[in-house]
Amino acid sequence: MEYGISTTVDAPFAPTVEKVRATLAEQGFGVLTEIDIQATLRAKLGVELEEYVILGACNPPLAHQALEADRRIGLLLPCNVVVRTAGGRTVVEAMDPQLLVRFTGQPELAAVADQAAERLRTALAGLSG
Repeated sequence: MEYGISTTVDAPFAPTVEKVRATLAEQGFGVLTEIDIQATLRAKLGVELEEYVILGACNPPLAHQALEADRRIGLLLPCNVVVRTAGGRTVVEAMDPQLLVRFTGQPELAAVADQAAERLRTALAGLSG
């Protein structure tokens, strides 16, 4: 099962993270959380991993619509966006909001998921330009 929307860019990690934040903002998403997986695993486990962050992105109007459809949907929010390095390139992956519909089986979430997916795809497409 496919569960993500992704793109790979030929740009360094740190500037890509900033550009991801900017393209998400252009689509109405704010970043509520940032987890530096590389630093966390190094500090807690002594494990070395490539540069890897998880951005917890939220579009308040879409989150509100989803919560109106199902208050429990907060368990699956926000939309996670991963930025990581792989093979000298930077990979950006976003959780596919359609998972909300498939996982919950609630068709009333489809319109919200469609809007969120479109905005995330647009944000990721903006990284290439």
